Amino acid sequence: MMYDKLNTFGTDQAVTTTAASTDIIDLGAARDMGNGEPLELVILVTETVTAAGAATVSFTLETDDNAGFSSTLVLASSGAVGKAALTAGTEVLRVKVPLDAERYLRTNYTVATGPLTAGKFTAFLAHDRQASRAYAPGFTVT
Repeated sequence: MMYDKLNTFGTDQAVTTTAASTDIIDLGAARDMGNGEPLELVILVTETVTAAGAATVSFTLETDDNAGFSSTLVLASSGAVGKAALTAGTEVLRVKVPLDAERYLRTNYTVATGPLTAGKFTAFLAHDRQASRAYAPGFTVT
């Protein structure tokens, strides 16, 4: 899967407490994101999450008309995901970006019953995602 730096919210962002993405995307104006060619938000776990307690993380895509995100609107959310499900290589959220985005986009990581002692995430917008899986053939050649 290919993505570019300008469509990335953060690469290997370490998260221990609730935090917004290290980068935001400025669309230049309110846009119909993905109208005709939909984009998807992809959030991956790049380092397994650990915590002393039974921590959870909720992942959201947020938009606002200002870079300070003072009147944030949530476009998509994963709901609470338990630390046991947050292992390296896991794709925790993949959703089409809704058309009603305002000028700025960011991701947010909400940690509950934390803090986390480890955990990193990569979040980006992708087009033409790779979603094929290889399966065992189920036959033998003699």
